[in-house]
Amino acid sequence: MSANLFQPYALNNTLTLANKIIMAPLTRCMADANLVPTQQMADYYARRAEAGLIISEATIIRPDGQGYPNTPGLFSAEQIQGWKVVTDAVHANGGKIFAQLWHTGRVAHPHFFDGGDVLSASAIAVEGSVPRMRELTYQTPKAATKADIELLVKDYAQAAANAIDAGFDGVEIHGANGYLIDQFLHHDSNRREDEYGQTPENMSRFALAVLDAIVARIGAERTGLRLSPGAYFNMAADKRDRAVFDYLLPEVAKRDIAFVHAGIFDDAMEFDYLDGRVSSYLRQVYTGTLVGVGSYTAQTGAEAIAANKFDLLAIGRPFIANPDYVAKVRQGEAVVDYNDAMLAELI
Repeated sequence: MSANLFQPYALNNTLTLANKIIMAPLTRCMADANLVPTQQMADYYARRAEAGLIISEATIIRPDGQGYPNTPGLFSAEQIQGWKVVTDAVHANGGKIFAQLWHTGRVAHPHFFDGGDVLSASAIAVEGSVPRMRELTYQTPKAATKADIELLVKDYAQAAANAIDAGFDGVEIHGANGYLIDQFLHHDSNRREDEYGQTPENMSRFALAVLDAIVARIGAERTGLRLSPGAYFNMAADKRDRAVFDYLLPEVAKRDIAFVHAGIFDDAMEFDYLDGRVSSYLRQVYTGTLVGVGSYTAQTGAEAIAANKFDLLAIGRPFIANPDYVAKVRQGEAVVDYNDAMLAELI
């Protein structure tokens, strides 16, 4: 019943995936003290190279983007070389891999970058503390100035170029899950009164500037984008958000990028202002390749693809528990259930 997952898929008529199973980005916090990927990380990704595409764990574009311990970067020569070891290992096993480019915005913490400003769309803090380091409470961010925004756009583009230098096949811009780009796209976190706030066009401006800068640098065919139209993580829902994504998604479609990836932990969640599930809304508004994700099994994901709900299936935690997930699905074998104890090491 999951045979359709094993059909090749052409991304933007340039890059052909061997199958429709994508390894979703999974934050593991396993880089070294300089945020350089390790040999252990290379081995971890290489064991999962049978996926049609691997999207790397979220990777910070510059030091002030860090909000979790030991998350890898893509801004130093040492980090680029570390990722080159990873991409070489994946390619040696016949796989393809995109880097997910990340800035955490208002959930960054100065502890990780020796002080300085935490940046966001507006000076509105989130409650709580840093995962794995609960002694660090979140700070009230600085509303990014126009100069800050211009530099962020340049740094996203540079990180994309660094990713290509590191051997990645492309990048996914992390514009979802309550992080920096997403903070500009939702009314709960964006209270600006300038050209980056208030209206759908203005609130989309930063996301599109980042997208355009990266496309100009590495090409649309090598660029994907993750988005969360439904506010659900470090963000309160606001029915006005729909108008932002009603404007943004057709603009993204004009760029003819590789894909849009739903940003949701569980696609069974429904949002009144989206008239249901995030994936259903995205399929309605976005005309390009769509990656579905969020508590799907291979079976339910294959059924969703057959019903044209999305084109590609991203699988997350089951890949942690099953390095050979793709082979098991192909052969009809049972997969090992994920549990949180598995987060302690890379297997």
